[in-house]
Amino acid sequence: DILVCVETGKNVADGDRLDMRATDLALKTEQEMTELFADLPAAIKNTEVVAAAVNIEIPLRQWAFPNFDLPPEHSYDSYLRKLVSKGLALEYKKSFEEITREHPEAVKRLEYELDIISKKGYSSYFLVVSDFANWSRSQGIISTTRGSAAGSLVAFALGITSVNPLEYQLPFERFLNLERPLPPDIDTDFADNRRDEVIEYVAAKYGKDKVAQIVTFGSMLARAAVRDVGRVLGVPYSKCDKIAKLIPFGKQGFHMTIEQALKLSPELRAAHEQDAETKKVIDLAKKVEGVARHASIHAAGVVISPVPLTNYTPLRSDNETGTITTQYDMYSIEETGLVKMDFLGIRNLSILGRAVEIVKRAKNIDIDIYHLPLDDKKTFELLSTGKTIGLFQLGGSGMTKYLKDLKPTNVRDIMAMVALYRPGPMESIPEFIARKHNPNLIEYLDPRLKEILSASYGVLTYQDDVLLIAIKIAGYSWEEADKLRKAMGKKIPREMAEQKEKFLEGCMKNGLPSKKALKLWSLIEPFAAYGFNKAHAASYGIVAYQTAYMKANFPVEYMTAVMSAEAGNTENIAEAVAECVNLGITVLPPDVNESLKNFTYIDEQHIRFGLSAIKNLGSDVVEKIIEERQRSGKFATLDDFITRTFVRNFNKKSWEALVKCGALDSFGERGRLLANTDNILNLARSYASELASAQNSLFGARSAGGLKIQLQSAPESEPREKLAWEKELLGLYITSHPLEEFRNIFKKWEPISRLKAQGRETSIICGGILTRVKTILTKKGEQMCFAQLEDLSGSIELVVFPRTFAEAREFLVVDKIVKVSGKFQLKDEEPKILADKIEELVLTPSPTSERRTLPTIFSSPATAGEDVGLPTSSPTTRTESGEKNHEKTVEKRITISIPADANPGIFMKLKSVFEAHPGPIRVALNIPSPHGAKKPILTDFYINDTEETKNEIKKVLQS
Repeated sequence: DILVCVETGKNVADGDRLDMRATDLALKTEQEMTELFADLPAAIKNTEVVAAAVNIEIPLRQWAFPNFDLPPEHSYDSYLRKLVSKGLALEYKKSFEEITREHPEAVKRLEYELDIISKKGYSSYFLVVSDFANWSRSQGIISTTRGSAAGSLVAFALGITSVNPLEYQLPFERFLNLERPLPPDIDTDFADNRRDEVIEYVAAKYGKDKVAQIVTFGSMLARAAVRDVGRVLGVPYSKCDKIAKLIPFGKQGFHMTIEQALKLSPELRAAHEQDAETKKVIDLAKKVEGVARHASIHAAGVVISPVPLTNYTPLRSDNETGTITTQYDMYSIEETGLVKMDFLGIRNLSILGRAVEIVKRAKNIDIDIYHLPLDDKKTFELLSTGKTIGLFQLGGSGMTKYLKDLKPTNVRDIMAMVALYRPGPMESIPEFIARKHNPNLIEYLDPRLKEILSASYGVLTYQDDVLLIAIKIAGYSWEEADKLRKAMGKKIPREMAEQKEKFLEGCMKNGLPSKKALKLWSLIEPFAAYGFNKAHAASYGIVAYQTAYMKANFPVEYMTAVMSAEAGNTENIAEAVAECVNLGITVLPPDVNESLKNFTYIDEQHIRFGLSAIKNLGSDVVEKIIEERQRSGKFATLDDFITRTFVRNFNKKSWEALVKCGALDSFGERGRLLANTDNILNLARSYASELASAQNSLFGARSAGGLKIQLQSAPESEPREKLAWEKELLGLYITSHPLEEFRNIFKKWEPISRLKAQGRETSIICGGILTRVKTILTKKGEQMCFAQLEDLSGSIELVVFPRTFAEAREFLVVDKIVKVSGKFQLKDEEPKILADKIEELVLTPSPTSERRTLPTIFSSPATAGEDVGLPTSSPTTRTESGEKNHEKTVEKRITISIPADANPGIFMKLKSVFEAHPGPIRVALNIPSPHGAKKPILTDFYINDTEETKNEIKKVLQS
């Protein structure tokens, strides 16, 4: 464009003719170009002159590390050595001289690593990474590393990593060695809610013109290619969508191609062969498949340049965020010599950070998350009992089951499980567990394997195990061992044959008989492709332990942090709430006098929903409520609340949202507050208007004491109505659950959360409440439906085909509670239940029906007398059997009425009170029932009747 315009003196925008010709240059032969520019002969000549004058040679792979400001007396190498010596002394809590005497292996390892780093010219890189890693920790931003970096003692001494490689036998060579052609790659994870702060710090320190995130290009995948081509050709969307859906999804993270889909899908192949329009769409889609479709920001990649980045890469501004990124992707950017650094945001690190902050705020306890005791009994008990929800890397039903079987007793067990719980190595978990509990089962094919595999009970666990076996038994170098690993990963027959021959020959040369060498190859060959980096497992194992430690020792604080992090995911919140019940923690609805923006720690037994979780409540209203409470204290009355928080956007929707979810329960019953909505809002507007104009009301809406609201009487809301409001505005039921009465019935069946976690096709029976039902017609004109089934653990899609639909039509209604028999399957990577039979669940009134609502911590061997309520007690006659006769004695009894809207966690709290105050008076519980009044249920607890006991019971009942 420029050259053509130089010749003609015109701007590019002056005409499409020049644009078109200049754009077509790359597609033309020399003859065609001469003909194209016949009227501008000098254009071609001038182009040749300019091309001859330009001689740009871009050096590739000449690594350009960021500039790090050094003290004047130091070089990069000497300053790195100084920081490393100081850092190691801090970690060992000894002077470097003492370390030299008492831990010579550490000093030897340090010298070895520093020598390699210096020879490779990487000292400045380590100083830069150390700088932002330590800055983030100083700001309370939790971080860790991924990959092989944890194998470096230098990185540990600098505070980059949190794992001492000597303690866990992590090899440095897997991270860095003299033969490695690529620069070091330290991938750092940060709390995802504070990752941007670290990037801002780096940009401020090294220069905004020298720091950028890396672009990534979304490519045209098979289904998208079909839809886009169809749209351009004008093919009806419904047809394109149908073609696209014939393309199956890829497996194990690999994308499906159109070529593969034509082989795998008979329907797609038939459509391609039989319909000309479909053939045209698919053939053209194959040509654009894989082409870059759009640009976005890489999730982790950042580059820091020693000079302005434009010396190395063109830049772009992201359309959505305005973030400056490179125009080269992560692969091309390293060709220029810039070193990619990963700053990845991890949610579980945010959870850890929040939990530490909450503990500090609530209990004034400072927790050093990087130096926790690694032998905490509570932590290992938590894991052994399967309370893993919300833990890093250790959640999910499959992992939980293995942890309960393993009963881990040290951090190495956790690291091993992090590595083994993945395709391939997972098959070794039962053997790993068996050997831990029975050391007699541990055996080694060769004594030299003990040094490598002793920490994992002789079981191949890490990728490093394969590398070390190749080095120490087959005589490989680190470079050769890495080639072996890559060959096993690619599974190329020719390469595998060569490696097998080399491995066997090396083993026999080093004293291993051929039969054992073959056996050893057969063990490592299938494992190597899936093996997990040991340093990575160590880093993530430590984070997993940190989360377990916080949950075991500070459960309320930790679960508050978990739910705050998962606030946008209703299903995960429901799972966390269920876990809170298991831990004896009550999750309360929002309250304007206690809730903060996010989930709020109240005390050792209570967490409140945050105000920002309430739908239809504006952020300005939330901020005003919190600001007023922090400035002037809690709201004493409804009048006080309205006058202090009424802002411009406090409208009818805001008011109803606060009332319906329970945030204003302390000021009145929900039904009554809703009935007075218009009156309250009118008075509030009038009051705000008068306040703004500084005039007194002539109508008495405001007195000297402020706004006075008189609530008109109105019917109370029904319990089911309250639950429906909570579900609507908070995403789940809080004060109770429609399924609570069916809890014991559901225990017989598989919870939905466990079904989804295990992910394998199986016949199932489960139950729940229908929260969505969508009826459709099949091609044959028959009715079927898709529904959402929810139980106390989660929800799942239910597919009801015509036959089952016809049989169960009357039960397929929103809010119906049903039992479902059918088949669980993963269809297109989405978990579903294909229903064979659906029945309505109804609790039949019976003498024992009320016992179903009583937790197992209370037994009910007999029925008490009339309900006399708290705090009175009454003598009751009971008959005790002797060996020869019957004797009547008088037993004092106290009956406690459980509120109709009580949270299930109330029983655990009452149990704690009863156990703390033993005495001669037997406890009976009057539990509300949907089938009318029932006689109280006797428990096995006996308490005293002091005022202290009664007051504690009252507190539990009123909470």
